[in-house]
Amino acid sequence: MASEKSKARRRYDAEFKEQVLAECEAPGASVAKVAMSHGINDNVVHRWRQLAREVGVATKPIATTFVPVALPAPAKASVPADVRVELRRGATTVAITWPGDARAELAAFTRKLLR
Repeated sequence: MASEKSKARRRYDAEFKEQVLAECEAPGASVAKVAMSHGINDNVVHRWRQLAREVGVATKPIATTFVPVALPAPAKASVPADVRVELRRGATTVAITWPGDARAELAAFTRKLLR
């Protein structure tokens, strides 16, 4: 026996479908999130996308507006005067002091040393 409380199938107009499909085409958009934001099952939206591809309907991209944002200048990182590295092996300790502004060279030296 069929339930008397069965829900009627919801209908959506073409303009609404076009809007949802355009939102799905936005960079980084998730079909599931777009569907959820409109209270629609994502399978419905996937079906709309499939039908649009089959018919060859191109979705209109959503007009996006560029909004410039002023960011503060990055704080100047302080360079330590010297970098001190200690290598220990058993009872032996070797300490190396390297100029702070030549850290890249220290990294290259350390890589060669550890090979």
